[in-house]
Amino acid sequence: MTERSDWATLRDQRLAEPGASDAYEATRLAFELGRAVRELRERLGWTQTRLAEASGMTQSAVARFEAGGTTPTLAVLERLARALGVDLSVEFRPRSSAA
Repeated sequence: MTERSDWATLRDQRLAEPGASDAYEATRLAFELGRAVRELRERLGWTQTRLAEASGMTQSAVARFEAGGTTPTLAVLERLARALGVDLSVEFRPRSSAA
């Protein structure tokens, strides 16, 4: 019988595989972008349908985006920002030593 790994060990093993850390980082970024849009939308009291209409998207596309299920183009981010009444800001920052 094989020994089972705990989640932290399994995660570390998977992240050590070629290309895994890049994919993990892209997924993290998509999730954080989706969360930020959802928070802005909810602050306005809007439904996903209202945001979809304002941004020229479908409700299902907004839902996928907010769940972190898609990596958006800059054009999509700009449309969402405009619909939400905010400016889109893209910047490069030095990485922290903990990263």
